[in-house]
Amino acid sequence: MQHRNRSARIAVLGSPAPRSRPAGLSSRNATAVKRRVVAGVLVLLSLVLITVYFREPAGGGLHSVQSTGATILRPFEVGANRVAAPFRDVYGWFSGLIHAKSENARLRRQVDILTQRVIRNTNAAEENASLRSQLHFVGLPRFPQDFDPVATEVITRAPSEFQQQIGIAAGKSRGIRVDDPVVTADGLVGKISAVADDQAQVTLLTDPSSSVSALDLETKATGIVGHGQAPGTLTLLRVQKAQTLNPRDTIVTQHWKFGDLTSVYPAGIPIGYISGASNTEVDLYWQAQVSPRVHFDSLDKVIVLVPKKRLGR
Repeated sequence: MQHRNRSARIAVLGSPAPRSRPAGLSSRNATAVKRRVVAGVLVLLSLVLITVYFREPAGGGLHSVQSTGATILRPFEVGANRVAAPFRDVYGWFSGLIHAKSENARLRRQVDILTQRVIRNTNAAEENASLRSQLHFVGLPRFPQDFDPVATEVITRAPSEFQQQIGIAAGKSRGIRVDDPVVTADGLVGKISAVADDQAQVTLLTDPSSSVSALDLETKATGIVGHGQAPGTLTLLRVQKAQTLNPRDTIVTQHWKFGDLTSVYPAGIPIGYISGASNTEVDLYWQAQVSPRVHFDSLDKVIVLVPKKRLGR
């Protein structure tokens, strides 16, 4: 009996036990197959319906079904449009605002570019006019024949009530020396008071330290022009009462020579015109004001008069 049970146990242990297939795996495979079949049927049905739809007349069944469906869904479509309309309007408003800002920035850039061009063209036109005026002045018969013109630009400006000078972009390298007269096409500016290789300082006629011998071009009265009581004004001094001064008379430089001494200014350079003149019984001289022809506060280009016959040149 024991031998038989042991044999049976050995037989059971030695034989392979049958394994059952997992139920979940077969179920998933079946579901996937069904989905593929359904998808294939739907695709085939769609192709058939599309073919029939395009081949049947306009009054066919599928066209009627489409028209009926469109009629049924029309209220939903209208409602959806009404619901979506505010959102579309808001989107359109933001889109328009962004576009407007972008367009505004673009137009501003164009305005800046055009403004810069206008400024450059205006400056070029003014510079061209100034150069032509200088060339015209140099070619006039009244230009001092004993001097060479050195045209240059004003690079610094430091006018004050008691000290009025400007800096120019020309110096010793172009033959300029101290006391050389400085003019524009309008008239006398002043004279060189300091000079370097490529720059120089000009003391204006309106500076308290400046003075020049002057002549009334109409009456031939003589005197000395110096700075006036107000900044940018001039005064005609030392004109004797026996001489005549009239309003609007033109005042020009008077050249003089006394022994080895000579005036640094050539004759006939315009200074200004008489704007007022008076005297009393006790006055020895006229009290006269001169309005300068040169606009000292807006100088940008000047001409230095360099003597042609200078010792050491």
